[in-house]
Amino acid sequence: MLNKRLHMPLYLIAALLFGLKTYIVYRFVFNISLENPMQEFILFINAFVVSFFLFTLSVWFKERRQKKYIKYMILIGSLIIYFNIVFYRNFSDFITIPLLFQGSNAADLGSSVLNLIKPWDILLFLDVIIIWYLAIRKSDSLLINYRKRTKTMALALSIAFLVGNYILAEIERPQLLQRTFDREYLVKNIGLFNYHIYDAIMHSKSKAQRVLADGNELTDIADYMQENTTNNEKTDLYGIAKDKNVIFISLESLQTFVINNTVNGEEVTPFLNDLIGESYYFENFYHQTAQGKTSDSEFIVENSLYPSPRGAVYFTHAQNDYHSLPEIIGNEGYYSTVFHPNNKSFWNRDVMYENTGYDHFFDVDAYEVTEGNSVGWGLKDKDFFSQSMKYLETMQKPFYAKFITLTNHYPFELAEEDATIEKYDSNSKTLNSYFQTARYMDESIEEFFTYLKESGLYEDSIIVLMGDHYGISDFHKKAMSMYLDQEYTDYLHVQLQRVPFYIHIPGQEGEVISKIAGQVDVKPTLLHLLGIDDSNDLSFGTNLFADERKPYIALRDGSFISDEYVYTKDQCFNRETGELIDTTTGTADEESTCQLYIEQVEEELSYSDQIIFGDLFRFYNFKDENVIEEVE
Repeated sequence: MLNKRLHMPLYLIAALLFGLKTYIVYRFVFNISLENPMQEFILFINAFVVSFFLFTLSVWFKERRQKKYIKYMILIGSLIIYFNIVFYRNFSDFITIPLLFQGSNAADLGSSVLNLIKPWDILLFLDVIIIWYLAIRKSDSLLINYRKRTKTMALALSIAFLVGNYILAEIERPQLLQRTFDREYLVKNIGLFNYHIYDAIMHSKSKAQRVLADGNELTDIADYMQENTTNNEKTDLYGIAKDKNVIFISLESLQTFVINNTVNGEEVTPFLNDLIGESYYFENFYHQTAQGKTSDSEFIVENSLYPSPRGAVYFTHAQNDYHSLPEIIGNEGYYSTVFHPNNKSFWNRDVMYENTGYDHFFDVDAYEVTEGNSVGWGLKDKDFFSQSMKYLETMQKPFYAKFITLTNHYPFELAEEDATIEKYDSNSKTLNSYFQTARYMDESIEEFFTYLKESGLYEDSIIVLMGDHYGISDFHKKAMSMYLDQEYTDYLHVQLQRVPFYIHIPGQEGEVISKIAGQVDVKPTLLHLLGIDDSNDLSFGTNLFADERKPYIALRDGSFISDEYVYTKDQCFNRETGELIDTTTGTADEESTCQLYIEQVEEELSYSDQIIFGDLFRFYNFKDENVIEEVE
């Protein structure tokens, strides 16, 4: 026993090694922004505080069970960290409980996951190897049967550290646990493992929310929408596309920074550049997706609601009652369909599409996919459009047809014979390849326009093109700074969430529109063009051609963009100059306006969550405006 007491106990060695690794990952793998020394201190201590608590629990076991607990705790903890690292490399985000239920998507990820795994990742398990070695070879001197008093003191001390960590975090960021839409804030202040526990609690709470919901909750939300987002103004474009076919093209991962831009002296998207002059082009249009990515963009466009802050609505709430775009225009005689050469179950599309009113889904089984005509995530875009034409030409009219492209998807792979421009040269393989696949998609869209004209469908259709979400995350800051020749700031990050949005109406002159816009505005805008009255609809978007519009665009993480400001991560910037507005010295108007919008954005996101988590539209009769129904 004396020999044992001369050594540091195994649980403390494990706590120190695991805590150090956790802090290194926080600081140098995750791009967590630190704005002051206090945030740095909190980030440092929460890594060790959580680690100390996890391994201190082992003292309550006998020696043999201590060893087993410590071995498997450090392994499981390391795997949790590593899975978050791999996920973060692509999405700059942390895993949530709902994402774990989307495991059916994993089989389709293929090379995407392999590209996220790095050779040096083995070093992340160095502490596991050390602890397992010590547990097997040195356990006699490192494991101790502790007295009950010692056990109690150790546990009390670890809990006190956790409470102290939370108090510091709450001082630094008041109402921290109310900011459920900002996962970085939670990880930065309470740690990755406490965040996962909190996320599990919130997931359980959202599941219970539907059971406890009633129609009374919807009354205030409906009043808010009617007052702040519903606009019955009819512009000169009202009904201009009445009874015309609607062709909607989802431009996978395409961001606005490539439009009218070059790489190696060549235009990245020459066709889309030229199309601006013949379309209504919104140059300040932002994606508003979260963890659901493409499925989120579909959900926003179809419902004019915000996506879920955790997971994808397509998975978590696919059976809800919605008042979706396909359902609305279906009641006006439109046949609606989706073209996407992927498995019908990916993102749970087969279930969600049926629920939201689509008449047919042309999935991968509708296409001839071979090794020669596929790359990355599946069928190449050029083959996708060419093979889709036989279905489109025979479709019942008028139709609403959504096309979801694939080639410009991470990891942005392209066969050498398909690449028509050279790769970019930076430290980011992802960005280097991105320009080639973006050009390929641009060429596929040009070919599709030719097919439409040759088939006779072009003149009797309107064509909407929209980037679905970002392609280059802030994990590639250095390369993006190099390409854009400017410092990568929080302001720039928000501005890079702009995606292209075109409304192309044959015979109409083009116009570049600079007003702030977002995906939540697409549904009311399309209904306006089709001449369909949406005054009894409930949505957070407004018609983009109306003069009176909501003064801001909200992003899912609580950031917002207005005509004058960009707000993100507790910072307010001048939208035109990018200069940080110091609210301690700025004008009262600047401070109050930013704060007013912050509160409105949080309210709006909260209302959207209530609708989704409570399935509140089941209480509403859309045929008889503002009539709340009782639902069993």
